[in-house]
Amino acid sequence: MHRPDDATLEDLLRRTKTIAVVGIKAGEADDAFRVPRYLQAAGYRILPVSPKLDEVLGERCARSLGELPEAPDLVVLFRASPHIPAHADEILALPRRPLGVWMQLGISHPEASARLAAAGITVVEDRCSMVEHARLFQKRPDH
Repeated sequence: MHRPDDATLEDLLRRTKTIAVVGIKAGEADDAFRVPRYLQAAGYRILPVSPKLDEVLGERCARSLGELPEAPDLVVLFRASPHIPAHADEILALPRRPLGVWMQLGISHPEASARLAAAGITVVEDRCSMVEHARLFQKRPDH
């Protein structure tokens, strides 16, 4: 399981400007909406990725990572663990690889994570990006 130390997480979050959120949702009660809304309020540009939505958080949705208008610094995955290998393939095929890939709580895939890490990408598994950001930077998440 990839669980970087606090210094690594803090460095990743400080270097990140744009975050692609794969599996973003539009429902305000969904974690896949609340977490990117928090990250957007913390100053990150959110690049939503969903084949089911046209727009979320004031940004147009891309249908896949390959269709994003710009390269993300971080990819946050709100997708079930069995889907992670396909997303890893997609990430590794991007013209510019992200600094990190963050799998939210309950999401991990050791083989896909190892492939991403071998490509020089910081991998975080089974952790909430909102909770970790708030903890590291002493911001209170809006529940």
